[in-house]
Amino acid sequence: MYYILKAQIRPTEMNTKLTLTIEESIIEKAKLYAKGENRSLSDLISNYLKVITANENEFEVPITPLVQSLKGSFTEPKDFDYKKELSEALSKKYV
Repeated sequence: MYYILKAQIRPTEMNTKLTLTIEESIIEKAKLYAKGENRSLSDLISNYLKVITANENEFEVPITPLVQSLKGSFTEPKDFDYKKELSEALSKKYV
């Protein structure tokens, strides 16, 4: 069974109503989760939509000049097997 969930998305500019069709069990679980987080379901949905539609560049951390200067200073051998090296290093560390 499906229920219609009316959520109010609250961007900083203007509030707009949005009607979603979501399974009843999902709505109930989401309401419980929101209540446990002391947030509204509208707030959770709004923040989720902000995250998935955000520009990827907004989350980039600037590279410091020191790290930038190290870029390209190491060249791995052509036959370098990263997974093999990592596996061996972890085995030495934990075994």
